[in-house]
Amino acid sequence: MTDTSPKIQILKTGSLCPPMLLRVLSACALALTLLAGPVAAQDLNRGEIEKIVREYLLENPEVIAEALTELDRREKEAAEVARVEALNESADVLFNSSRQVVLGNPEGSVTLVEFFDYNCGYCKRAHGDMVKLIDENPDLKVVLKEFPVLGQGSVEAAQVAVAVNSVAPEKYGEFHEKLLLSRGQANRASALAAATSVGISEDDLLASMKTDEAGQTIEEVYSLANRLGLTGTPSYVVGNDVVMGAVGYEELSQKLDALQNCGQTTC
Repeated sequence: MTDTSPKIQILKTGSLCPPMLLRVLSACALALTLLAGPVAAQDLNRGEIEKIVREYLLENPEVIAEALTELDRREKEAAEVARVEALNESADVLFNSSRQVVLGNPEGSVTLVEFFDYNCGYCKRAHGDMVKLIDENPDLKVVLKEFPVLGQGSVEAAQVAVAVNSVAPEKYGEFHEKLLLSRGQANRASALAAATSVGISEDDLLASMKTDEAGQTIEEVYSLANRLGLTGTPSYVVGNDVVMGAVGYEELSQKLDALQNCGQTTC
């Protein structure tokens, strides 16, 4: 029978990545040498220390799991601190960029930022959440960030969307819903079709697309997403919270209510 114990498998298969294993071993070695006392530690060479550490870990494999759990906790904590710093440093471009789209109340006191991709199925399902939040909260400002991460078609659709926002910003919401909820692949052709169907001149769009506005807009969002550690769509920013994934209306609503009432996403 194969031993399926995760702790034993780590030692047998070497599935623990070398840098992480080195950190665990180093911590164990330090602890053991400190316990042994300064004189004993000086008398031990590297090989003897490694032997002691190995024997200790074989007898107490749970130490590795405990160390990795603590390491994971510290890394998540550090990532969260870095994310909050990035939010503070990027606040102006995040909330007030001249290239972003604003729906809802442009002067609203509470803001929801959404990073989306027109080919993202989760974004399609989450669209109703955004509409409901806007309908229920007249003080809500929604900022949309074009974040095309699902291939060339997504980039093309985003380029047309940027042109729509330049040529006819008052029609962007209608265009956005039309393209996002349409079936099939979003790309240049489908995006242009969605735009013209809501009454926007294709000639005006094509003229706008000859400028570098789309490239600069998308690059701005890519840079911002990288600083915030975003890896997919939809992703949201509410206050100092970065929310990844289609978490649903209830969670977003609770965070927005708390932000509006308490100045932070938890009261």
